[in-house]
Amino acid sequence: MLSGGGARGAYEVGVMLYVREVLPKRLGRHLHFDVITGTSVGALNGSFLAATATDEHNQAKRLAKAWRELHLEKLIALSPTDIFKAGRLLLGKSPPPPEPGTYRYGGILNTAGLEEFVFRFVPWRGIRRSIRAGALRGLAVTATHVGTGHTVVFLDTAKPVHTWSQNPFIRAVPAAISPRHALASAAIPMLFPAVKVGRAFYVDGGLRNNTPMSPAIRLGADRLLVVSLQHKATQVEENAKAVMHESDYPKPLFLLGKALNSLMLDPTEYDLERLEKTNAILRAGEEAYGSEFAKVISTRDRKESPLRQLKAVHIQPSVDIGGIAADLLARGGPKLSSRVARNLLHRMAKNESAGEADMLSYLLFDGEFASELLELGFQDAKTKEDELVSVFGSS
Repeated sequence: MLSGGGARGAYEVGVMLYVREVLPKRLGRHLHFDVITGTSVGALNGSFLAATATDEHNQAKRLAKAWRELHLEKLIALSPTDIFKAGRLLLGKSPPPPEPGTYRYGGILNTAGLEEFVFRFVPWRGIRRSIRAGALRGLAVTATHVGTGHTVVFLDTAKPVHTWSQNPFIRAVPAAISPRHALASAAIPMLFPAVKVGRAFYVDGGLRNNTPMSPAIRLGADRLLVVSLQHKATQVEENAKAVMHESDYPKPLFLLGKALNSLMLDPTEYDLERLEKTNAILRAGEEAYGSEFAKVISTRDRKESPLRQLKAVHIQPSVDIGGIAADLLARGGPKLSSRVARNLLHRMAKNESAGEADMLSYLLFDGEFASELLELGFQDAKTKEDELVSVFGSS
């Protein structure tokens, strides 16, 4: 389960590098994923992993290489003209109406380069090949429907899924996952253009379902690897931030960064607490009433995915990624050829907060930043090795 966070997604790839390169030495085999779910950048990473599911030995190395080779100026247009257009949109100018047949609309930033990279790099036809070969049971990509604000889970599965959540705000739609589905899931509101799939426009799935545990469980997963992109601050860190900001007047970019953090609010901790409570109820019920307890109490809409005890490993950043972005900019990176773009990034960093560049951390699709997050993800996964072996050690 891969969550959303723009350029922070390199962290997920670092985790996968550890899972693919080191963990097999402890397990004696590669860890196989029957189900992959992703939201936002997690949908992009997840689609690549699904498309290369028959190449477990090389997929993480290939994905890491692609992230390390990213160059911000090639993915997000930062010419003086583009910056001027973005400024006009920020001041309230409406974008031109969408051309007939277009699949993208709006957005302050011109992300055509990023979209071209997504179309080109992920071997999209490989998703169906993986499913037909039995290497993958299903891929789920989550997006937000612009018209209603409801969550839509696009499902590419080996077998049809006839029932889903009874929540009226969540809808499952069978689909052959394509670049548009993934780009729609990753369309950060306001910053990136909304993406049209079918007759409707969609934006980032992280607005309502940033770490998609529920789709994986409904697709039959019983052991979960959950990767989220928000650092859980300690009380000491929270106190230090409070002292640091109490004399600062909140600047617009600082507030925008915090707004993005709130929009991408990660409910993983809450979901895992509910999972543990459900496990405890099922254990107690089975002890009191026998092994059929879970089957008996499963509701009608859970026939395809009955209640069961689940195990999960949760990996999240041990360091604030916004702080890593601020530190990189303080050291002069990333390297940009355009002086206008370079000055803009550094001015934006200064207008966020000392030691934090939350908004920029979502936009720094650059190899220098990605390399630091890859290493962080790798090291954080390493600290979870015993837990990973405990949960995934048995076949």
